[in-house]
Amino acid sequence: MTPSSKPFASLALAVLFSLASITVHAGTPDDIRVLAATAKQAQKSGQLTYDQRDWLERFYAPRAYAPVWLGANLSKAAAAVVLLQEAAVHGLSPADYDADGLAAKVRSASLDDAALDVALTRAMLQYMADLRVGRVRSEYHSATPDPRLTAFDPVEQLRGAVEQNTLAAAVAKAEPRIALYKYMKHTLAHYRQLAKAPVTSLPPIAKGDKIEVGASYPAAPALRALLLLVGDEPGAASAPDDKYGADLAAAVKRFQARHGLLDDGILGPDTVAAMNTPLSQRVRQLELTLERLRWLPDFSNGPIVAVNLPAFRLWAINNGDTNGPPPLEMRVIVGTAVKTQTPLFVGSMRYLEFNPYWNVPPSIQKAELIPKIAKDGSYLAKNEMELVAVSGAGEPVRNVDAAVMADLRAGKYRIRQRPGAGNALGAVKFAMPNPDNIYLHSTSARELFKRTRRDLSHGCIRVEKPQELAQFVLAGKPEWTKELIGKAMEPGPQKTVNLKTPIPVVLFYATAVSGRDGHAIFSQDVYKRDPVLEKLLSARSAAAAPDQLSK
Repeated sequence: MTPSSKPFASLALAVLFSLASITVHAGTPDDIRVLAATAKQAQKSGQLTYDQRDWLERFYAPRAYAPVWLGANLSKAAAAVVLLQEAAVHGLSPADYDADGLAAKVRSASLDDAALDVALTRAMLQYMADLRVGRVRSEYHSATPDPRLTAFDPVEQLRGAVEQNTLAAAVAKAEPRIALYKYMKHTLAHYRQLAKAPVTSLPPIAKGDKIEVGASYPAAPALRALLLLVGDEPGAASAPDDKYGADLAAAVKRFQARHGLLDDGILGPDTVAAMNTPLSQRVRQLELTLERLRWLPDFSNGPIVAVNLPAFRLWAINNGDTNGPPPLEMRVIVGTAVKTQTPLFVGSMRYLEFNPYWNVPPSIQKAELIPKIAKDGSYLAKNEMELVAVSGAGEPVRNVDAAVMADLRAGKYRIRQRPGAGNALGAVKFAMPNPDNIYLHSTSARELFKRTRRDLSHGCIRVEKPQELAQFVLAGKPEWTKELIGKAMEPGPQKTVNLKTPIPVVLFYATAVSGRDGHAIFSQDVYKRDPVLEKLLSARSAAAAPDQLSK
């Protein structure tokens, strides 16, 4: 309970003692019955991720439509309102649930106010559902009703919580279970406090200019104060205030690493622009991440591979093992923002291919490779490629004449690249069958991992540490030792290894994340998804305005 909510709770209890002996008006159940029936007949809102029209009827019918929050239960009404007012802890807006409006109405509650009882019930059901599945429809769940609201039925959960006086526990149960959600809540609270502090903006640096170690920098005090505020400067520096010293550069380097910038410790235009980003905007990024985490399914304990696309990072973790070793982390390369964005989805890694063939996707074959082959008859040979009949008949074709070229254009052949040092997939492919034909793989172009912005692929995900990832996913097959995996990745014949148990792979999108240490990591919105989510949330908030909750 927040300090500001305590006076209201005390007031509610006082009102309770003065009204507990009064009998509820006999007409209230009939009024609640009418309101529940009206809600059931209403038109479905296109802004909600769930269909809540029958929730009131399902909630009140087993109790003969008797009120839940009035009379002797006014203390429960006070507790419910406090929970709604604390929705901001989750990055949600209390206004979406009319928290303050309900608080004012409860203070002056009439004992036969059926509309108030129903409005508070509706707000609590909506709040718990939003915590469970998010406020807007995700790309992971398109079906209605959302299956997660079958496993966690807000109606049954709220009814039980009212009967057992466990409202706070029911709300906590609605939260996502992944550990990252808990870390994000703490980081959000921290950044909200940081955003209250006054911050002096740094003077912009023109493109091509930079401040290096040892240079005079009049804004050094402001820079040091900012780095100290956000936790990248551990303490007071020994260098003169107007100098950009080595200790200050080290703190800048830590800041750069947390913001997806080249961590060279040099002050340039991009670094200063990131530093001048208002902390209130960072707060909003954290709030958007909490919403996106609510979209994810519940994962069982065990190995999970998660890729955050705008951060160009992969984590391989053992879900549920909070005391184990830190997650395996590595850089990745994802689909280009302009043409071939990597989609969001949750898949299952089912097998690995060592020394894989690269079966060229039809889109790449048509748009890129066929024109190159037409210009250079030796293109296939130079790139260790061959044509394979789509029908599956015949031997691979490596020499292209006019007839073969015509059949290729007609779609009778597909192109594949043979295993080897120059293969686009590198030494290993991590397969997770899906309609978009997206998978993880190694790469021969390892120099690309040095870039800070790594949206460079056709959609698949290239991993920086393929052998370490192979060791992680093959941990359930002890015969696959580190040495054997290393040998399998050497040039040789293709080999497929099925996993003992499929491993969930999550491709998600978050421009702000937090780790166990509480440090926030911010990324550029390379796919421009944040404004899209903001628009959807605004439409949802308008649909959930206080005047709508009472209808």
